[in-house]
Amino acid sequence: MITRFQDVYPIMTSPDNSVPRKIHSLDKSRINILLLEGLHPIARKTLESRGYSNITEYTHSLTGDDLADTLKGVHFIGIRSRTQLTTEVIQAADKLAAIGCFCIGTNQVDLGAAELAGIPVFNAPFSNTRSVAELAIGEMIMMMRGIPQRNAAAHRGEWLKSATGSTEIRAKTLGIIGYGHIGSQLGVLAEGLGMQVIYYDIADKLPMGNANPVDNLEQLLAESDVVTLHVPQTDATHEMFGADELNKMRRGSFLINLARGTVVQIDALHAAIESGHLAGASLDVFPIEPKSNSDRFVSPLCGLDNVILTPHIGGSTLEAQQNIAREVTGKLVKYSDNGTSLSAVNFPEVSMPDQAGNHRILHIHQNEPGVLQQINQVFSDNNVNISAQYLQTNENIGYVVMDIEAADFNGLLADLKAIPSTIRCRMLY
Repeated sequence: MITRFQDVYPIMTSPDNSVPRKIHSLDKSRINILLLEGLHPIARKTLESRGYSNITEYTHSLTGDDLADTLKGVHFIGIRSRTQLTTEVIQAADKLAAIGCFCIGTNQVDLGAAELAGIPVFNAPFSNTRSVAELAIGEMIMMMRGIPQRNAAAHRGEWLKSATGSTEIRAKTLGIIGYGHIGSQLGVLAEGLGMQVIYYDIADKLPMGNANPVDNLEQLLAESDVVTLHVPQTDATHEMFGADELNKMRRGSFLINLARGTVVQIDALHAAIESGHLAGASLDVFPIEPKSNSDRFVSPLCGLDNVILTPHIGGSTLEAQQNIAREVTGKLVKYSDNGTSLSAVNFPEVSMPDQAGNHRILHIHQNEPGVLQQINQVFSDNNVNISAQYLQTNENIGYVVMDIEAADFNGLLADLKAIPSTIRCRMLY
């Protein structure tokens, strides 16, 4: 049984010692929050505006023993994409209550380990879609005008003033692989510039604007002047773009990868560029990326004038980072303040109202038959009335939130923690 983050404090009273007032189980000044990888200042400001003051920030990621040691006593952590929260790191985090991924993806977190430890993981799946879509538009224009190689030549003192290989994007065909929030928004922007848009997705998606779905990947590759990837990182998408797929692309076309670094086989792409089959490519993500800005970036694509390489900045605009910081911090605060787990990616979702005059207990347990009956029996045995109860489960765990009327919690909490299936239990206020 895991019993982390269970500090319980007596109910405080009003100055005349007559009316109990609601407090949190752990005073906010004692809730330890760790923010890594240079999160936008809005994150700290949001936390401070909600009463949280014990905040530690680093501009870089942490790894190995440094990460595990720093997480000792931390209740909430905010990360971007570099910090890897593995099973071992999560198990070493003795007080961790929730994880905030200040980005779209959550691949940097072992979601299963966090789930079994009763730790919800929150992210911002839609906050930077506009930024990524705009970058893709800019890269298409740059590549079709031959700007990367002309820029490189100018830096070498060469003067390539010629229209050869330089075209407009108007009337060209954009093929989008992965027609989600980013892909669909990109299609709308591209249509506004006069492009024809086709897309392929493994799930049926309604088109935005005049975009048209195609029946299979091969058709999209054969018809597109530019192919852009917007797929998640899964076993199915791992190295999904190799020599076969690249050879099926139209000769002289372009490839953009703003999705995940493991989606494209880099050596095969290098060969397709060198042979002239592809006219160029733009990549923002790579199979192996530097852990910090001081580390050296190495790739077979370095030195190719017609390839744009950017350091995983698809969502790195001030607007996107502000939106992400505000969204993820808000979710962490909600979970800390009243137990709401809405939009957690690995955890039963419960949306909780604030309750005045009652006290709230959070109980996370293994999803086994009879647990709720055992929980209710504890309240009955302790002669405690439940004024409201909320329960959600997934395949592995259950999350029950109870608003109660009681004055003495010590025996009640001890009995709840003693239920064999309990993962964690705490008095919220």
